[in-house]
Amino acid sequence: MEHNLLTQTVGLADSEVAATSRNGFDKGVAMRLTFLGKESVPDQSPTLYATDRESYIVQGWIVTDPEILTMITVADDETIVEVPPKLMVHLAKDGLAGEVMNMIPPIVHVADNGNYIVRGKNVTDQEALSRMSIPDHETCVEVSRSAVAALVGS
Repeated sequence: MEHNLLTQTVGLADSEVAATSRNGFDKGVAMRLTFLGKESVPDQSPTLYATDRESYIVQGWIVTDPEILTMITVADDETIVEVPPKLMVHLAKDGLAGEVMNMIPPIVHVADNGNYIVRGKNVTDQEALSRMSIPDHETCVEVSRSAVAALVGS
């Protein structure tokens, strides 16, 4: 299998994309993304993807609030994103039914407006990122499926 072969691009109608992962989960091996859902309004598009790596890609707003930034410690290969709680309902499409009940990592803070601050590995693979629609004020993180599953209660 050729690692850099892209099978299709991700959009609202498309469900999968293959790309090379260089973010620490399976370096150099093609990663498959499955679009789970989006909470979109003009100029804002938090999005959730499942991977074939037992992980999720969480796309959200870049956190710029100085108070939040000083509260949360991230490793050099990590970052944080802000997402609306409604984004997590799309986990049901990957078999994780139920509401987020446990405010534990990867959720590292709940903002005053109720949005979740999610910490995860930086997604730095330019090929994968180019296949997602990510506005300049957003970024994405990769988090393990087990960590996300621990958030959901039934």
